[in-house]
Amino acid sequence: MAETIGAMKQSDLGLNLTNKRTRKREFLDEMNHVVPWADLVALVTPFAPAGKKGRPPFAIETMLRIHFMQQWFGLSDPAMEEALHDVPLYREFAGLDWTTRLPDESTILRFRHLLDKHKLAVQILALINDMLRDKGLMLRAGTVVDATLIAAPSSTKNASGERDPEMHQTKKGNQWYFGMKAHIGADAESGLVHTVKGTAANVNDVIEANSLLHGEESDAFGDAGYQGAHKRPNANAGVTWHVAMRPGKRAVLDKNKPVDAMVDEVERIKASIRAKVEHPFRVIKRQFGFVKVRYRGLKKNTAQLTTLFALSNLWMARGKLQGAQA
Repeated sequence: MAETIGAMKQSDLGLNLTNKRTRKREFLDEMNHVVPWADLVALVTPFAPAGKKGRPPFAIETMLRIHFMQQWFGLSDPAMEEALHDVPLYREFAGLDWTTRLPDESTILRFRHLLDKHKLAVQILALINDMLRDKGLMLRAGTVVDATLIAAPSSTKNASGERDPEMHQTKKGNQWYFGMKAHIGADAESGLVHTVKGTAANVNDVIEANSLLHGEESDAFGDAGYQGAHKRPNANAGVTWHVAMRPGKRAVLDKNKPVDAMVDEVERIKASIRAKVEHPFRVIKRQFGFVKVRYRGLKKNTAQLTTLFALSNLWMARGKLQGAQA
């Protein structure tokens, strides 16, 4: 009788897993099918502690699933722990239920530190991109480069009493920003990201331009902020840069003149190629809700950005990946 009452209480608390096809469930189902879980587990396992003493550690795949949910839904370590207790769907996705113990925020934090310590975010991105390339979804002929500002807390009301010294303020247009800058190199055909760099917000885009190339492309594309990229000390002579004309110069073109009309058409074509690099930025900011850094220091935040772009690649390619699986 007591067991029956207990089961009823659990049901009343919403601990039973519903099968309603909510948008969040659809999203997790899609990502569950396209994330290469077995390969990622094999990547992380050599670095995981053996767990010979004390309670047995949680499965690597469970911790990876929890880590990815943090990125997809913008959850801190304490918020992720609470969500595992409150949201049956999250436990289901992680392979947990109400009868098993759940990872606490310290366990979640230690797993993230494990990934950071061994620079596994970069390897996760590389593994995912190797899979996408093997499936013909990422080519190597051209790269589009771009950067976006990521805000950081400017308040000094924290333990150190100062703003993050690795962040910086910069002016864009008539507005000042404080934070970091995410620089990416993306495949010119698909828009999938292959390289991620993190810097302070005041670092000029063109400084990182050539470091965003993977080395096998013959052409690179960038907006007007990348003027002079081909003259940088680290420029590759085998890469042809196609950089946008400065807006002021393009605005004075006379389209009634054949030469100016041809130049304007070339600029339009270059802009259509560059547009693909905006897709991953939109995914991490709009789909995943990443608009502000969570940690102090460039290293941790760049690692998170690298993971986010790896997951954005899977999200953007999910339709073709699921079609291939079918």
